[in-house]
Amino acid sequence: MESRVLKIRHWVATVVVLVALAGGAVLSQGFKNWTGHTVFGAPGASGAPIAMTQNALPVSLGNFANGFSAVLKPALPAVVNISSSKVVKPDRNQQSPIFNDPMFRQFFGDQFGQGQGHPRREQSLGSGVIVTSDGTILTNNHVVEGATDIRVALSDKREFQAKVIGTDPKTDIAVLKIDATNLPTLAVGDSNQLQVGDLIFAIGDPFGVGETATMGIVSATGRGGFGIENYENFIQTDAAINPGNSGGAMIDIHGNLVGINTAILSHGGMGGEGGNEGVGFAIPMSMAKPIMDQILTHGKVVRGYLGVHIQELTPELARAFGLKDGGGVLIGDVSPDTPAAQAGLKKGDVILQVNGQPVNAPNQLQVQISQFAPGTPIKLQIWHNGATQNVSLKLAELTEHDDKQASSETTGAALEGVQVEDLTSDISQELNLPPGTRGVVVTSVDPSSPAAAAQTPLRRGDVIQEINHKPIGNTSDYQQALSGADKQPVLILVNHGGVTGYVVVEPR
Repeated sequence: MESRVLKIRHWVATVVVLVALAGGAVLSQGFKNWTGHTVFGAPGASGAPIAMTQNALPVSLGNFANGFSAVLKPALPAVVNISSSKVVKPDRNQQSPIFNDPMFRQFFGDQFGQGQGHPRREQSLGSGVIVTSDGTILTNNHVVEGATDIRVALSDKREFQAKVIGTDPKTDIAVLKIDATNLPTLAVGDSNQLQVGDLIFAIGDPFGVGETATMGIVSATGRGGFGIENYENFIQTDAAINPGNSGGAMIDIHGNLVGINTAILSHGGMGGEGGNEGVGFAIPMSMAKPIMDQILTHGKVVRGYLGVHIQELTPELARAFGLKDGGGVLIGDVSPDTPAAQAGLKKGDVILQVNGQPVNAPNQLQVQISQFAPGTPIKLQIWHNGATQNVSLKLAELTEHDDKQASSETTGAALEGVQVEDLTSDISQELNLPPGTRGVVVTSVDPSSPAAAAQTPLRRGDVIQEINHKPIGNTSDYQQALSGADKQPVLILVNHGGVTGYVVVEPR
């Protein structure tokens, strides 16, 4: 009995704390005034409109006298369970190691393990959000990727076969369609208005237990750099998000859809595995909705392309380039025959603003550029040779080849303990370097050197092309540049796999 009393007291204390937190969050929300408009889907994809928020007014605390059912009750029916299945063929490379043992194969031959494993059907569970009354559903790409059968279960127990309208793996967005009418929907809110501390709810079907709602706050916005997707601009929250919540709804205090639950950070790693530990992520609707609109209109996603390889501007790099203020991303390389090259951008330039909006991180710039349509004119503010400049250009269209090359490159290295030799034409060809590449190639790195201890270690096969902005054409140039560096930090330009990036080398 004593144990039960203690549990009840703990539960009461928890409720008191949650109500206090919610009250503060609601008060902060009360100063907001959100606006929006109605957008209609493309012909043939969805005839019903996607509802947008209209002048959301401050919420009275009196509405939550008995909790948050007033927010969640109308929202819950618009979140669905998605079950998908696909046939997976066995990978012979993953069969039991005993079949690859030379002694075993000597006695039984190569054919023994050939029949091992048969095609199997994998099933997965996830969630989705109904955004139009005639059955358009927004979810994660990884919930339905490769699926041959997709079924959607509504809160009223009805089930429908779903078809995929289109997907965008680079943002982990998928759009589905079911043959139904008069369905409950969620209005799309303005995720750009979210602030740290705002109250939010996560709705989905974790572990397949059934429709579930959890509460938390916005822990951070603009999170990225995890390498989960090509374009990352996550909302971070402490609301419980677990496997099966993927593709579910993140709603605000008004009940508007502001994000799509997508991943968690746990001891199991970044992604959808492991349990909730208070660090969950959602794709903001400011990113998800334009992707959805393109899929509904064109069946695919088309992105703008600038043509630069970028990296984080660390404090050391900022000092090396004469920048005192924070912010900006460093251009490590410029692809030829691209908008950036035609506008005169150079490696070593720092992009400070896009259309007047400050740029603070590589993933932020990637997201900004990707959301522009090809042919869009933009204005950049850059730091070039110790001064700010304004540059105007028109974006091209991002191709699959460009996308593979346009990822952010951050190369770390230190020159002490690094052995180099002249870059010959044979070595250059072996490393698949562009014709005309000059520099010295790294042949070995001492494991105890600063280069080996760097965040991204310098590796054999990397090419050092500049030291303190001085071109390096051979080992003689290399030694001369180092002799003048003494014990000061050194700025080097490293070519790794055909893409260059700047690194500040800190001596011991």
